[in-house]
Amino acid sequence: MSTTVVKTGTEGKTWGGGNEPLKASYGKMMMWFFIVSDALTFSGFLAAYGFSRFKFSQSWPIADDVFTHVPFLHGQELPMIYVAFMTFILIMSSVTMVLAVDAGHHMNKAKVTLYMFLTVIGGVIFLSSQAWEWSTFIKGDYGAVGTHGGNIIHFVDTDGNRVALKDFATAEASARERHESKKGIWFTSETSLPSFTFNEVVKGFEANPNLLVQTTYSDENGKKIILSRSKSLNELKTKGKNVVEGANLIQNEYGPPLFADFFFFITGFHGFHVSIGVMLNIIVFFNVIVGTYERRGSYEMVEKVGLYWHFVDLVWVFVFTFFYLV
Repeated sequence: MSTTVVKTGTEGKTWGGGNEPLKASYGKMMMWFFIVSDALTFSGFLAAYGFSRFKFSQSWPIADDVFTHVPFLHGQELPMIYVAFMTFILIMSSVTMVLAVDAGHHMNKAKVTLYMFLTVIGGVIFLSSQAWEWSTFIKGDYGAVGTHGGNIIHFVDTDGNRVALKDFATAEASARERHESKKGIWFTSETSLPSFTFNEVVKGFEANPNLLVQTTYSDENGKKIILSRSKSLNELKTKGKNVVEGANLIQNEYGPPLFADFFFFITGFHGFHVSIGVMLNIIVFFNVIVGTYERRGSYEMVEKVGLYWHFVDLVWVFVFTFFYLV
């Protein structure tokens, strides 16, 4: 009985790819492995977000009602404008990265330096914008009332425009103290006190007959349901529990707690990736300046960090679509 050995590639070898399979260096191949694995991670997070949103579709916040602010333009409702600006900046930084990689292929140190610098600037602007968006999201704007069932009550005028608690709540001359575990029940500790108590909100609502309650539930047209005056009073008095301002991981004025949980986690996880990318780009930028890659005779490192940067840009397109557009 004889054994037949099938040889492929060069004589005596079963693999002739050498140290560059698929004509890619080891570093680039490992970067692709990382990108694929990280893409699966983001896919899992976004899938979980999609399932949760589908389950609570009637009470899920409408993005146009949440992300309406722009720095230095207080009091103006400009839905999605600032988020669109952030997306534009990140996409343009991906363009400058492409130009840096192309300049590296032509061994043009001056252009690589310029385009890497512009890419870093774009990343810093995006991270700064995201930090401002987070602070605005956490602080809140209008305020709301939480119910015993875990829902949120918003307040609107007769035209359907949102009304902030500060515009109608009746302040009372009473001393309030934040509960701390060391002062009472050891396992209970309150966060910072809201600007108004629940009773102050109720009294202010009763004194303004032009105010109505807007629930977190949507009708068949996707619009939040606004109750009549009598039903609004009943909803507030029988179901109202506490004042909610801004967002945290327990309760938020925008809607279900899961909304803020997913927002903080997914956008924060992506922001972490962008911050890592900015640091890598800064390191590569200074290496370009000192001529490290000139001496090596190759700007492949620029291409490798470019792959990572394009990946975080692409992920943001999906995050932007899931959170802000759909």
